[in-house]
Amino acid sequence: MADSTETMLDNSTLDNSTLSKVRTLVMPIVTDLHLDLYDLEFRGGTLRITLDTPPGSPGGVDLDQLALATRLIGREFDHADPVPGHYTLEVTSPGVERTLRTPAHFQRELGKTVAIRLRDTAGDARRLQGVLSAADEHGATLLLDTPGPDGATERVVPYHLIDRARTVFVWGPAPKPGGPKKSAAGTKKPADAKKPSAPPSRKEHS
Repeated sequence: MADSTETMLDNSTLDNSTLSKVRTLVMPIVTDLHLDLYDLEFRGGTLRITLDTPPGSPGGVDLDQLALATRLIGREFDHADPVPGHYTLEVTSPGVERTLRTPAHFQRELGKTVAIRLRDTAGDARRLQGVLSAADEHGATLLLDTPGPDGATERVVPYHLIDRARTVFVWGPAPKPGGPKKSAAGTKKPADAKKPSAPPSRKEHS
């Protein structure tokens, strides 16, 4: 399974050597469970491991998979002790609106609406939103919802300029004015909205 955690927007407080040890321990477990290691982050005393189903899979990660992954990873960490000190291990899934931190994250979300906040840019120009039309190892291309000050409808954003990025959940098109109304009981939500992401599974380590 793919490892998409080679970090582009690395805001963790663990050194690269420790992150590499954690990744090495986690990857065989994730592969055996037929899942992807979507992200790896250490913040505020919590080691957050985000798992996802492979691209193109019909469903997301469920509670049973998260619980099993937490047990297996926790047991491996108890033996290898890759992270010094006390911390909380949290195994979770990305959710409907996904944080984008690596080139692989952007590449697997092509065609979706994303919101980007840029670094060191004042005013409205700091925030961009549009459809992700392309992504490579260096940057992402957006078809902007709102044209820029120069009238441009497309923008290429290098990754090093991005402070934060995430996908934006978009509901289906609004009904046309004067069209037939649906009762609340007859209203259907998109498939993604029926199954919210499973809550994270946690384990304390010391």
